[in-house]
Amino acid sequence: MIAVDPTPPEPGTPAATAGEVDALTLGRRIREHRTARGMTLGELARAIDRAPSQVSAIENGKREPRLSMLRTIALALGTTVDELLRADAPSERAALEIAVERAQRGPVFSALGLDPFRVAKTMNDQTLQTILALHNEIDRLHRERAATPEEARRANAELRAEMRARDNFYPELERVAAELLEAVGHTGGPVSHQLVADMASHLGYSLHYVGDLPHSTRSVTDKRHGRIYLPTQQSPSRDSRSPILQALASHLLHHEEPRDYGEFLRQRVETNYLTAAILLPEQAAVRYLAEAKNLRRISMEELRDHFAVSYETAGHRFTNLATARLEIPVHFMKVHESGTIIKAYENDRVRFPSDALGAVEGTTVCRNWTARTVFDVEDRFSPWYQYTDTPSGTFWCTSRIEKAKEGEYSVSVGVPFEHVKWFRGRETPHRAVSRCPDPSCCQAPEGLADKWADASWPAARTPTSLLAALPTGTFPGVDQTEVYEFLEQHAPTS
Repeated sequence: MIAVDPTPPEPGTPAATAGEVDALTLGRRIREHRTARGMTLGELARAIDRAPSQVSAIENGKREPRLSMLRTIALALGTTVDELLRADAPSERAALEIAVERAQRGPVFSALGLDPFRVAKTMNDQTLQTILALHNEIDRLHRERAATPEEARRANAELRAEMRARDNFYPELERVAAELLEAVGHTGGPVSHQLVADMASHLGYSLHYVGDLPHSTRSVTDKRHGRIYLPTQQSPSRDSRSPILQALASHLLHHEEPRDYGEFLRQRVETNYLTAAILLPEQAAVRYLAEAKNLRRISMEELRDHFAVSYETAGHRFTNLATARLEIPVHFMKVHESGTIIKAYENDRVRFPSDALGAVEGTTVCRNWTARTVFDVEDRFSPWYQYTDTPSGTFWCTSRIEKAKEGEYSVSVGVPFEHVKWFRGRETPHRAVSRCPDPSCCQAPEGLADKWADASWPAARTPTSLLAALPTGTFPGVDQTEVYEFLEQHAPTS
């Protein structure tokens, strides 16, 4: 039998194969060909030696015809199987009917207790469009309600599990980065701002620096006119190449508007990965790190300086390559000065604090971990190294403080004790013990807690983005109206 996918094919996909055909579209194509030849339902049924009710079920997308029957139908209609299996609807009206039929079979109609109805020929297009618009708006509101902080944390946990399973290495993204670098003639050394501009030009985009970029955005891409708008005022803590590459990454990876927070998060991870893969090309970075490993002096600071990137980008990129290319398990943390985890990754047995959903974002790091102790170090110019004995083993970390608009953050990269021999800073005398999640590790002494528990009222310094409800919208946190008005104002007139 022909396998039928109940979901519509993605826009722009090639014609469906026999394994991918959508039953509703197939049924409408058969109906269109039948009516075009002036055949009644009964006449087609007799021609293929089937009952009219069977043909009706096929045309309504409720029955899956065998391939042999599909050949018989195509022969009776004077067409081909390939023509019947095309993924696009045979007409605009048919596309509208298919969309309404699909909506009736979805969760919205079921949740509202609405009985499905027959889409009759007498229903005009406006009626069907109104029904579809109402359905889509209800579906959008439902997805927005689902985009709670809990949903965000669940999506983060699922994505982190996938990253761990792949050792945070994505060959398909590495290939995209390598092809783009080759296309613009990069032969080695740091990727310059001019080379990034050449990449934009190669992909058909021009760069425009403006002083009125919407405050909720890092960049805005006008896909219609091939323009990328960037702020004239660059943040001293942000690499000026990154916003350009992130905008290009969405183009290179064919990102569509995210349908939910999980997809939004995945797109952001892919975008950041590809940006780092361009700034620290795989072959050059692996060659550099392999040599550093042989010399037993891997250093995030030296990796950062060699490729002229930020410390955080160097740390991220190291997690991509450490296990897959250097056979070193690793963990990474970005922690706010309040002790709150912003993002983290591990495949080396380290145990991050987590909630019931398995998410670590928003949880508090043990006060004895390197990611916390680094905030107490007076020397902010030298790297901070530390061993930490934990219930799951001893880990070595290197950490550094970086500044952002919401305060200071520590960026830490660590490995299990047995792999510290490859790193610079392994001779550090700094050592701590963490018994977390044992409550006795980070809790205040009993007498002190009793004294102040009812007499204190602290104002949290945790980033507001972790405390507030997740912003709604296709792109969380972005004011779409502001973006549209900006594009309208800056669009070329000719």
